[in-house]
Amino acid sequence: MDRADVVDKAFRTRLAAGDLPEIQVTNGPLNPEDAVAIFRAQCLSRNLDRRSRKMQSEGQGFYTIGSSGHEGMAAIASALRPDDIAFLHYRDGAFQTMRSSQVPSVTPAWDMLLSFSTAKEDPISGGRHKVLGSRALNIPPQTSTIASHLPKAVGAAYSVPLAKRMSPEHRVLNDDSIVMCSFGDASANHSTAQGAINSACWTSFQSVPLPLLFVCEDNGIGISTQTPKGWIAANFEAKPGLKYFHANGLDIYDTYRVAREAADFVRYRKKPAFLHLSLVRLYGHAGSDMQQTYLKKFIFEKWEDDDPLIHSAALLLGKDILTQRQILRIYQNAEDQCLRIAKEVVNRPRLTKASEVMAAIVPPARDCQATNGPSDVDRSNIFGSDYKQIDKQQPMSRLLNWALTDLMQQHQEVVMMGEDVGHKGGVYGVTQKLSDRFGPDRVIDTLLDEQSVLGLAIGLAHNGFIPMPEIQFLAYLHNAEDQLRGEAATLSFFSNGQFTNPMVLRIAGLGYQKGFGGHFHNDNSLAVLRDIPGIVIACPSRGDEAAMMLRECVRLAREEQRVVVVIEPIALYHVRDLLEDKDNKWTSVYPSPDRSIPLGEVGVDGTGPLAILTYGNGRYLSTQAAVDLKAQGIECRIIDLRWLAPLPVGNILSALDGAKKVLIVDECRGTGGQSEALMALLSERTDLPHSRIAAEDSFIPTGPSYASTMPSRLSITEAAKKLWEQK
Repeated sequence: MDRADVVDKAFRTRLAAGDLPEIQVTNGPLNPEDAVAIFRAQCLSRNLDRRSRKMQSEGQGFYTIGSSGHEGMAAIASALRPDDIAFLHYRDGAFQTMRSSQVPSVTPAWDMLLSFSTAKEDPISGGRHKVLGSRALNIPPQTSTIASHLPKAVGAAYSVPLAKRMSPEHRVLNDDSIVMCSFGDASANHSTAQGAINSACWTSFQSVPLPLLFVCEDNGIGISTQTPKGWIAANFEAKPGLKYFHANGLDIYDTYRVAREAADFVRYRKKPAFLHLSLVRLYGHAGSDMQQTYLKKFIFEKWEDDDPLIHSAALLLGKDILTQRQILRIYQNAEDQCLRIAKEVVNRPRLTKASEVMAAIVPPARDCQATNGPSDVDRSNIFGSDYKQIDKQQPMSRLLNWALTDLMQQHQEVVMMGEDVGHKGGVYGVTQKLSDRFGPDRVIDTLLDEQSVLGLAIGLAHNGFIPMPEIQFLAYLHNAEDQLRGEAATLSFFSNGQFTNPMVLRIAGLGYQKGFGGHFHNDNSLAVLRDIPGIVIACPSRGDEAAMMLRECVRLAREEQRVVVVIEPIALYHVRDLLEDKDNKWTSVYPSPDRSIPLGEVGVDGTGPLAILTYGNGRYLSTQAAVDLKAQGIECRIIDLRWLAPLPVGNILSALDGAKKVLIVDECRGTGGQSEALMALLSERTDLPHSRIAAEDSFIPTGPSYASTMPSRLSITEAAKKLWEQK
């Protein structure tokens, strides 16, 4: 017998027999009307769980993680305001059903059962996932089970007081809003959760406003691994900068009272709090989880004896708010409603085509002002002494700095953040003087944690900012890549375009950096980025183009709400010369602010019949090799991809018009590198003879051999000559 049916039968039997737990009837701020509303939400959540399990067993519903046992979260929702954005734990159906009662236009049973059945009319994901969330309820969809939503909750909380000081054009949250983020006791052990909570404490410790309420739903077990008794309290009750609260999640009066206290503390003190809520887990981890295979029966039967609905019924009876008959009627009405609606939703259309599924990967465009910066500020005053050099040849690092300066002046919602981006100006000086020009609110020195850097960016984007986070080195992205893959890039997909987190992520990367670092500071793999659906990857190779591409990247984020990653080749930051010392042929004059390079536009140098298809450092080296090839009678054209994702297929093919052969030069590894996609493109779409030269499948060493595994001027020349001479 399904344990959900066991619990349902026990609730009815115990209620009828008056077999209720002993409770201590207490007074508090929860009034009778709200108490009944909470109980209704609990009953609806419980029966939504039961119905989703039935749908799954009948082949009409799919993967489910129930909320049963966590119905105390309805009291948390009641204690908050609907405009308090909520990043939810996956067991928070009761939170959503309760918040639905606070927003009249929402139909929770209909909406959530549409989601459970993956119907196209599902108002949050459009049939893509069984997921909690609602635009109307200010609940972004959350599919993570490992607390990866905590870093962005920190960022969203940081954005509230920041937006009060400098309101972005597409601001969402009110000045006195708070951010609620919930998660399980097992998830609290994850490095992502630990890092986010540490980041909140680090921020609060410095008296920086951070209106954030963490809610830890402690049911004592994570799938099959039990949480040591007392662990959550011992871990979190004495953290500096974090106020600890505890409530009995089985008691709606205690939960509501403590949640109000915690919410008021966060709202009016602008400091983070940690609400530890004691709960139980019913039915196992998920719909397919058979807890009897790893738990003694008496353990989960004890949890079932502590059914939160039985506790709520006892409290409502003890306070003479409802009778047994009224309680049963509320419970039965919820079941009848869910059964009736379930019969309808299973017949609603579902997604059937790839185009339907993929329609929400790219967010919708939005209207933006051309500029919302301080238009009355003289540009020369912003640039200061640099303005005297603005018409002179400069390397990439300087031109990127000036492009950032212009963009931050034009768009006041652009905010930078990262390790050492402020006072130091970045490892390579790209962000020098920006903190002086725009202040610490807009150029934020973060703690040394890449997850927190990206979480801050995602959270700021939820409140209308255009964040420009920086990751110091490409290899460091691996410490936080799930913030891109599992959070930023999926938000539009799982919300059917209703929630977005646009950003421009700058990463100093790729190889050829002399004398510094080895594989951690010279990382020539883009594989982790290339396969994330929906993101844009830009890789400039010369300073003027870098500035113009950066402008397009900010436009894509502002107007098209895209997640954009800019890979800035470290080795080209300060390069001035191309062929000989002091020839100054790899510097450029700063392009005027009205010039940009559109997404997908490739660069072409030369008209020769031998095409070299490349990007980044490959363009620089190929330009050198082209000189050597010309001396041997081989004329080349160099095609710089510039945009690595989405791959500009049409423009690449147009640039190859008239070419006889094609050499791909890829500084990334042969396995997982860009050259794999380009080889496939040429094989599938052209008859041109082609070959590739790519880096070895190796990490990069330190010392004189730093470039030995990657293409060089000589190896490109030899590969091109070999291809050209082939019959």
